[in-house]
Amino acid sequence: MAFTFFFRDLQTLELIRDHALPHMRTAPPIRIWDAGCAMGPEPYSLAIVLRQSMGPMLYRNVKIHASDIDESGHFGEIIQAGIYPVDQIKRMPKDVQQTYFAAIDQPPHHFRINEEIRKSVIYHHHDLLTFKAFEKNFSLILCKNVLLHFNAEQRIQVLDMFHRALRAGGFLVTEQTQKMPSERLRAWEQVVSNARIYRKIDGNA
Repeated sequence: MAFTFFFRDLQTLELIRDHALPHMRTAPPIRIWDAGCAMGPEPYSLAIVLRQSMGPMLYRNVKIHASDIDESGHFGEIIQAGIYPVDQIKRMPKDVQQTYFAAIDQPPHHFRINEEIRKSVIYHHHDLLTFKAFEKNFSLILCKNVLLHFNAEQRIQVLDMFHRALRAGGFLVTEQTQKMPSERLRAWEQVVSNARIYRKIDGNA
């Protein structure tokens, strides 16, 4: 699903900040995989939430690898440019918008995210159904609004791929509607009761 907007599901982003970040920042660098990133508002929103909490020095240790199957072939260009219409950013707090975005003349009614945030996000073309991660040793994997499109067997294989791609004690975040399959409960510890945030249990995939 390509359509999204900045600070969608802010509650989950804040829970990542409060419950996952304290653990991740003890073992830099912080490497994050946003799987199914669409045109970039989700990984950039997470980047902003982390930057606000960490400050400029610690944030230098953060790298977000955003991936999508992207049949249009344009997501990478959009994410690299970091230019978005006002409709996609108007839901965020005004002070955040003023800090991290600047209005541009062309195209009209568009804003560009600042260089610090843009440089922390890297786009990869990737198909989750290959069941092979493009890299490993991630601190956090975020995969929302994607697993629901897969059948039960595919979901399990993708979750196993994520488990292998995470470093020891790494975190996985999925959409609220997707419960962890019972066959894989022993591989993950749910961190909070009000969001699908899990921590990897080593050796149990």
